[in-house]
Amino acid sequence: MPFAQLKDRALISVSGPDAEHFLQNILTTDLDILAPGEAKPGALLTPQGKILFDFLISRDGANAFRLECRADIADDFLRRLTLYKLRAKVEIAKSDQAFVTVAWGHESTPSQSDSTVADTRFRNDAVERSYGETAERGDLAAWQAFRIAGGIAESGSDYQLGDAFPHDVLLDETGGVGFKKGCYVGQEVVSRMQHRGTARRRVLIASADRPLPAPGTELIVAGRPVGTLGSTVETTGLAIARIDRVKAALDAGQPIMAGDATVSLAIPVWAKFAFPQEAVSAEEA
Repeated sequence: MPFAQLKDRALISVSGPDAEHFLQNILTTDLDILAPGEAKPGALLTPQGKILFDFLISRDGANAFRLECRADIADDFLRRLTLYKLRAKVEIAKSDQAFVTVAWGHESTPSQSDSTVADTRFRNDAVERSYGETAERGDLAAWQAFRIAGGIAESGSDYQLGDAFPHDVLLDETGGVGFKKGCYVGQEVVSRMQHRGTARRRVLIASADRPLPAPGTELIVAGRPVGTLGSTVETTGLAIARIDRVKAALDAGQPIMAGDATVSLAIPVWAKFAFPQEAVSAEEA
């Protein structure tokens, strides 16, 4: 089975008798439906509903949770969690050494170990994440290509923290937002976007007949930006784009450009959202 060791990840442990209640009240993920052996995505938001930190969360034994995040944001994430701690009976700590290995493309079986969990973001493929040192490095480029093909966006490579709502990066569709749970930081804004159906920026899969330019390149239609490229591998990549403006370009037969490359944009096959039935007009855009 293909695998890759991820060197840019860190682990934060939250444990203690109040751990679940503490996290349930501040994170987007609904921990009531987080089963042992699963890793679900989630975020800690600003009060305005923007993603401040993103992560994968899994249970790590009784009254303990493992939060896997980018290594470069781990210290700031830990400090922010500590600010919310107040009098809660929890211990928050970062692992001095974090070893994360991801494997995919095989039949998933229920894990018998707390150190191996199923990455539930991938709806049509079995993906496992293991926490522990391995002597082999695997194929990181193959993992990036697999993640892109699956339409799974991550901060840093696909969007900037503080600049995206959960709906923008499909956390509403990958199990990263609990719409039936109680309040959490930023919940009002996220719930309003869900119930009013106002999400317009979405993750799309980009493809071209030539290598795509660097992440961060704007997608342009008739001189106007409609989105931005994220991770790319050769001719395929991820993009976060305004689906109403993309629909308008498709209806008008206008090319979508990323640098010199003409780009096709598609909704991930597992996603439930669709392009608007009526494209936005130039005046409304």
